[in-house]
Amino acid sequence: MAERIGLVEATVKAHGDFAGGQSVPGLQPFLHDAHLSLAAPSLCASGPDGALRGGADGFYHGDRRVLSRLEAAVEAVPVVPIGAATGPEGDVVFRAVLRGLAEQTPDPAVVLERSRAVSPGRLTERYTVRNAGGRTARLRLSLSAASDLATMEQVKSGRPAAPVSPRTGPGEARWSDGAISGTLTLNPGPDEQLTGPDGTVTMAYLIEVPPGTTWHAELRCDAEHRDGDLFPAPPKATRWWSAPEVTGPDRRLAHWISRSDRDLFRLVLSDPLQPEDVFLAAGAPWYLTLFGRDALWSARMLLPLGTDVAAGTLRTLARRQGTAHVPATEEQPGKILHEVRRDEPAPDGTTSLPPSYYGTADATPLWLILLYDAWRWGMPESEVAALLPHAEAALNWMEHCADADGDGFLEYADSSGAGLSNQGWKDSSDGIRFRDGRPALAPIALSEVQAYAHEAAVKAAALLDAFARPGGEQWRRWAEGLRERFRTHFWTEDDTGPYPAVALDRDKRRVDSVASNMGHLLGTGLLGPEESARVAGRLTDAGDTADGGMDSGFGLRTLDASSAGFNALGYHTGSVWPHDTAIAVHGLARAGRAEAAGRLATGLLGAAEQFGYRLPELFAGYSRDRQSRPAPYPASCRPQAWAAASSVLVLQSLFGLEADVPARRLRHATRVPSGFEGLRVRHLRIGGRHFDVSADAEGRVEVHGLAGFTLVPVHATGW
Repeated sequence: MAERIGLVEATVKAHGDFAGGQSVPGLQPFLHDAHLSLAAPSLCASGPDGALRGGADGFYHGDRRVLSRLEAAVEAVPVVPIGAATGPEGDVVFRAVLRGLAEQTPDPAVVLERSRAVSPGRLTERYTVRNAGGRTARLRLSLSAASDLATMEQVKSGRPAAPVSPRTGPGEARWSDGAISGTLTLNPGPDEQLTGPDGTVTMAYLIEVPPGTTWHAELRCDAEHRDGDLFPAPPKATRWWSAPEVTGPDRRLAHWISRSDRDLFRLVLSDPLQPEDVFLAAGAPWYLTLFGRDALWSARMLLPLGTDVAAGTLRTLARRQGTAHVPATEEQPGKILHEVRRDEPAPDGTTSLPPSYYGTADATPLWLILLYDAWRWGMPESEVAALLPHAEAALNWMEHCADADGDGFLEYADSSGAGLSNQGWKDSSDGIRFRDGRPALAPIALSEVQAYAHEAAVKAAALLDAFARPGGEQWRRWAEGLRERFRTHFWTEDDTGPYPAVALDRDKRRVDSVASNMGHLLGTGLLGPEESARVAGRLTDAGDTADGGMDSGFGLRTLDASSAGFNALGYHTGSVWPHDTAIAVHGLARAGRAEAAGRLATGLLGAAEQFGYRLPELFAGYSRDRQSRPAPYPASCRPQAWAAASSVLVLQSLFGLEADVPARRLRHATRVPSGFEGLRVRHLRIGGRHFDVSADAEGRVEVHGLAGFTLVPVHATGW
């Protein structure tokens, strides 16, 4: 029996190495063709045929891989995958034909179905053999499972751990290292069971399936951390935001919104310190935890659907707001953190980033902006008031900690020597560079961080005034001073004309690359009308050639294609990030550039359609003129929270919606951009009330269901 099982395993392993091509030691595994089932904090990533066989494949729970291998094989029968289908609840069914089995005609007769469902802490797979032939099918089905209990960092680095030996019983296998355990059970129990020398458990069924009948077995794998989940699934599934209903001549936006809604629902995590507070994990598989910047942007994008996620995100981050100067973690009083992970060793036996890491220059002003925007969309005033001491601490950080050299700009430098060298949203080591390709050296003052800080100061001043707290006038003066300093120090020029540099380096030189960061400046108040027009022109410039410019046709490139460091597959040096483009769409709309916003939004819709409406974290920045389908970035997360939530921000931008619940007002555009005529959206929310918006055949906007609110139409010349 050992020989038969070993032969099947060897055959499947050879097929897996050829088909997946992912298990290359020391390289980050690719994900672009993976099927991912998600229920945070758990997920399952597999190949297109449903098998787990190395690379990033696995069943994960709380950043640990509980199953690294799970394969199905039929002895002496070719198993040929014919496709996978995802249901509305995230379940996936993988189907394969068992070639030659019970066949009487050229038609396939026997199909193996592998139905997968993931819930927090549990993977369930139901195996079904269906015989539509005229003969009895006799087969030996074996299921092989193994675990390495690797950390997410080990998997991402391409250096996973060695397999862990299991404890087994009839129809059961258990893996544990004391910190996490995984238990696999089969029902009904198998006819044969064997544990190989490498720790692989193989369980086999001897099956007879008469014509017109089916056979079933269910596999379950339960995972549990000894000390509980770092961020658990919410105690009960509920609706934290409304589900918008989108109709119109172009159905792509409706499909994008619908798919994004389902993905976001499965990314929700809760704060164990207050389980009713929820936030969105950044993305799967690499970032299924709390990231300050990502959670804040995602919550902000969802505000037209409700304020519950925003409130939970604000409170979750406020509980972890910095209180002391700790160079090793880059914590400072009032600072909002970057990310939280478990305190686990890296592959080389050291630690990577600290488990609670504060190395981010932008999360703190973004926290202030979200607090204000959530208030304006209807977050209860008592909840806003409770967070004002945290807002004042954040403002104090901007004034006294964020500007280390006293030049009046927020800047960053890795103070630990082991943290992130770049600490804006483009946080890869080569993400900030000059036009000639040279990397910028820290301390670095990013352009968009100054824009966030300006917007945060103005909005915080309004909050302080509204809640009768001192300091409003001081922060308005501070914002105006920053605005003038930015105009003096950041603007540079090339043959096309003036534009804002992406950053200032340690010597206060303008980092002169033309980058998508400038899109984040629009609508923040940092730029004047003429400056906004210049930025809008740069963002929508496709360049002189099919490979030039910022606009790829599917969204904004992170770096202009004419730059020396441009790489269409560079993480932050030429790729397209949907959230980045959506932020530019919103900024263009707020700056009165509705048609430019509409063109970028149309590009994103084209990309969404090609990715099955589950837009990835990022994709390649190749030109649409040369390539009709966007190429994936192979290691990209999918889904990613802010990529999914971007669909709602685009929707908000098309209608120009800006809420002011305290004043009982809603601003809206007079017209939608060209191409979006006839669009209608139902079940938006403001101050706990539902309302609808629509555009007629000529694009004229109407708002429905807001009796008692003053509607303020705004023409495309800015707010």
